[in-house]
Amino acid sequence: MKKTTTAPAPSPAASGRYTADKLTVLEGLRPVRVRPGMYIGDTDSRGMHHLLWEIIDNAVDEAANGYADRITVTVCEDQSFVVTDNGRGMPADIHPDKKISGVELIFTQLHAGGKFDDKSYRISGGLHGVGASVVNALSEWLEAEVCRDGHVYRAAFYCKEDEDGTLIPGAVKRKLHSCGKTDRHGTTVRFKPDRRVFSTVRPDSHVIAQKMRELAFLNAGVTFVFTDERRPPEEREQVFCYRGGLSDFIRYNNSGKTPLYPDPILIDGAADGISVQIAMQHTDAYTESIVSYVNNIRTVEGGTHETGFKLALTKVLNMAAREAGVLKDKDENFAGEDFREGMSAVILIKMRDAQFEGQTKAKLGNVSVRAAVETVAGEQLSRFVQNIRHADIVKAILEKAKTARSVREATKKANTIARQKNSLEISSLVGKFAASIGRDAAKNEMFIVEGDSAGGSAKQARDRRFQAILPLRGKPLNSEKRRLDQILANEEIRSIITALGCGIGEEFQLQNLRYHQVIILADADQDGAHIRALLLTFFYRYMRPLISEGHVYIGMPPLYRVAKKTGGEVRFAYTDEACDEATREMGGSRSVVISRYKGLGEMNPSLLWETTMDPAHRTLIRVGIDDVAEAERLVTVLMGDNSEVRREYIIQNADFARVDAFADKIGL
Repeated sequence: MKKTTTAPAPSPAASGRYTADKLTVLEGLRPVRVRPGMYIGDTDSRGMHHLLWEIIDNAVDEAANGYADRITVTVCEDQSFVVTDNGRGMPADIHPDKKISGVELIFTQLHAGGKFDDKSYRISGGLHGVGASVVNALSEWLEAEVCRDGHVYRAAFYCKEDEDGTLIPGAVKRKLHSCGKTDRHGTTVRFKPDRRVFSTVRPDSHVIAQKMRELAFLNAGVTFVFTDERRPPEEREQVFCYRGGLSDFIRYNNSGKTPLYPDPILIDGAADGISVQIAMQHTDAYTESIVSYVNNIRTVEGGTHETGFKLALTKVLNMAAREAGVLKDKDENFAGEDFREGMSAVILIKMRDAQFEGQTKAKLGNVSVRAAVETVAGEQLSRFVQNIRHADIVKAILEKAKTARSVREATKKANTIARQKNSLEISSLVGKFAASIGRDAAKNEMFIVEGDSAGGSAKQARDRRFQAILPLRGKPLNSEKRRLDQILANEEIRSIITALGCGIGEEFQLQNLRYHQVIILADADQDGAHIRALLLTFFYRYMRPLISEGHVYIGMPPLYRVAKKTGGEVRFAYTDEACDEATREMGGSRSVVISRYKGLGEMNPSLLWETTMDPAHRTLIRVGIDDVAEAERLVTVLMGDNSEVRREYIIQNADFARVDAFADKIGL
């Protein structure tokens, strides 16, 4: 028999007084308010817009299941949102267990909804029943209007304080009640993000319009209407509806490229209860672009559906290459990346019980999806390549793959040589690259600085414990117009790759990144903007995880120095609006002298540190990718070879009135 002993209970002092009374129970929607990042990712502009996406996704689920064909989104003058669909309408009857209406249950209870099984929704983007309630928890107020069964029902929610001053988010202000008759059906949700939660509550109309366009491509025939009441009447409304669905999506994405064949290749089928739709088209570009969705939710980090498609594409095209005599040896194969060079593809999967990684649904994890997509894509691609009518298309794809393989093999040799002399490359940066002495990559930051003059000032200004400086002595190549082997021949690009230490392309390893903050620091002029665009294009094409994981920043040197004529007060302004505000607060234009900095080289080390490099006072803009498809298109349009498409985009989007105002300010 084993002898047991009982340890004496620790004293309060020994345990740090960690007792049961120290435990906090967060009830209702309070957990969302305390840790909003767990539910929406962040509390910046991206998180604020995520609230809108949650409500829109609910409306889109109605359309995806065949119950709605029109969805409207409105930004009101007070920065609040209104989302309306003509679907079935949220349940207005009383829940048998909770004894409250379905509407109140959806907006006040986490993990409550109709998407846990397939009884109400065959497919849906929502999984956990938290989207609508999270929106309610993080809003100043929310109102819901439901039209169904001949009645109009309304309910209102708000943040209130209890008797001891504790904030209760998403509380019921007015229970669901009938307020009239109607022959309409659908749901309208009005809400205003809470400024106590978010760093900004100003909606970005461009971001929302792009979301509407994207959803219209994915839901062929459904009309999406976006209205921004803050704009002049003639510019308020945009309507998106695409009968061609994914084919129109591919044409839109490839608008700045030259396709190798006129019409996208379409795949549409199902396996194991999973619907698979894919549109793909090869172009004259040098990089691939695959955008994927599950139940209309964009999977930024891909997942098993992308893997299945890539496997099928590689297998089928290698068989076609062998049958065409392009591959002579039975054991010889092209790599998958050879077939994907210059290819744009959109993948849309519709399924039950989609398993995403995290509430923000960045990556699909269902193992069964890979086999389903591989089966559907493999069968339909096989029929396509075997059809004699498509012989020219197959030939064009194989010819491009041959060229891509040659470049890949040459690049691989160059990378091997580069790795072998890595220490020599690093030593060659001495005198140019000023590394930090700190060894904690998570705390280290690297400034990529335009010009030797500014680079010299930055080296003197920096805190060498965690800041590194890499001056650029010339402009990097435009990565959108060059193959990888040509890009690697550029000295500035090689210096960046060597300094960061994480490789590029297929060999990129984020865990080897030496500096977790990569800060582009260029002049606030045309040349500086061009350098930023070139560097961002390179990072986007060949080091994309740097951007998607939030490691790339734009340094913001001040544009203006506003000095009071008497008293010696000086302020630095980083935007035109900030300059105007400082001028007003300091007595008006007659009381101040405004100087505009022409470049970083004008700043001495102490001024550069104070305004631009000191973490306590500087302004940085983190670069992210909110819309992969739109980012892909814009990189191509703005940095590609098609000057006519670029000119048209600039004419449509440039704010010439702002340019004229800026010219007046600086006396041009």
